[in-house]
Amino acid sequence: MGKVFDHIPEDQIEFIAEQHMFFVATAPLSEDGHINLSPKGQDCFRVLSPNRVAYLDLTGSGNETSAHLAENQRITFMFCAFKGAPNILRLYGKGTTVLPGSAEWDELFPHFTELLGMRQIIVAEIDRVHTSCGYAVPFMDFRAERETLTKYWEKKGIETLPDYQQKKNKVSIDGLPAPLAALYEDEKR
Repeated sequence: MGKVFDHIPEDQIEFIAEQHMFFVATAPLSEDGHINLSPKGQDCFRVLSPNRVAYLDLTGSGNETSAHLAENQRITFMFCAFKGAPNILRLYGKGTTVLPGSAEWDELFPHFTELLGMRQIIVAEIDRVHTSCGYAVPFMDFRAERETLTKYWEKKGIETLPDYQQKKNKVSIDGLPAPLAALYEDEKR
């Protein structure tokens, strides 16, 4: 059954590398705020060390994760085995947002493949790792990554990305500012 670790064991690092998707969860401090739970794909997750992970975050219709991390840093990642032996893996930690143009971006970005629509890197220091059985997770077959987001930005034009991010990604649905907002404020100066 479940086990708890203070780092990501090697067998779980291998498990992560085999997964085609993961989930990320964050929440604001406000009891009225909305909890965010978001699926991610596109081979964008990296284990940097047994206690440090990162993922290349793509532009979407919101920016909840980044806004929540700016407020309180709490983050949880979940991976599920949809083939092979059952397993659920949760990584708990403190996260931050790394923006393009920063020294930390320059350090981290070589770990990733450039993806159309990328906006930031989410980095987390992991302090608790928990496996659980996953006995009720169904078997599912991976066919392919969706090309919808890439085709969207190809059609819209990558030059429209900054305007889109300013309109849709500066604050969370609860009005919390995301670090991306500061990037655009700096550009105006």
